[in-house]
Amino acid sequence: MSEVTVSRTISAEDPIPEVKNVVLVMSGKGGVGKSTVATNLTMALSRLGHRVGLLDADIYGPSIPTMFGVSGRPVSMDGKSIEPLERFGVKLMSIGFLLEDSKAAVIWRGPMLHGALQQFLKDVHWGPLDYLIMDLPPGTGDVALTLSQRLGITGAVMVTTPQAVATDDVYKSVSMCEKVNIPILGVVENMSWFIDTAGVKHELFGKGGGQAIADFAKAPLLGQLAIDPSVREWGDKGTPIVKAASDNVVSSSFIQIAEKLLEVIDARGGDHAAPVIDRSGGPGGKKRLPVTKS
Repeated sequence: MSEVTVSRTISAEDPIPEVKNVVLVMSGKGGVGKSTVATNLTMALSRLGHRVGLLDADIYGPSIPTMFGVSGRPVSMDGKSIEPLERFGVKLMSIGFLLEDSKAAVIWRGPMLHGALQQFLKDVHWGPLDYLIMDLPPGTGDVALTLSQRLGITGAVMVTTPQAVATDDVYKSVSMCEKVNIPILGVVENMSWFIDTAGVKHELFGKGGGQAIADFAKAPLLGQLAIDPSVREWGDKGTPIVKAASDNVVSSSFIQIAEKLLEVIDARGGDHAAPVIDRSGGPGGKKRLPVTKS
């Protein structure tokens, strides 16, 4: 196993003190492939020898159960903490594991969402992890703000596609992170190009968007990902492409992205902003998640 030499700032109030690094995968835009990036980045870090967990923080649109091919309900061994599900050696938690009907909508107001996130952090038995990856929903709303107030965050990976309709929103996420002291670790440009059967490269969504975001964030462009139908096909089957086809070009790109991310985190050392702890409480904490007691 690879040894992690650096760790985020962990305060006495931190809900997951055994987790050395927390990385948010986020974007201001929906449909850019955050869940695909989060899923395969998680598997790439695991392949590199690290203990990794993945938290699906998209309460309204959870994708991790599908992409990892996991169903079933988490259990509690002691009546106090929730055991995450596991697949491919990765610990997983998602609201999707707790829904009676996978097609039903989650109709919650902000305080209930806030309470669910609190439980995903405090009540889930993550155990010792080198990295906890969090797949965030689109936008700059409650989820990122709640996380920034509750725990020390190693940093965020911004996901974008090249075109302006995506980057215009991602700029806003970068600005939000700056306001709440979440470091930007790097940018991943998804759907950068497509290579047809004749070997011709097509930049369907333009080019340069990822680098523009990286320049704005003063962070590195960690990598660019080509459009490859096998990524979607394997994701729909419940196996991330990094696990299913390690020799695929996109799989190799994800491994390179993970390696560059580790370099950035290592270069930063322990220099992470201390969290701002929200002590306001509120009614959200009264909402309990439906967990089966073993």
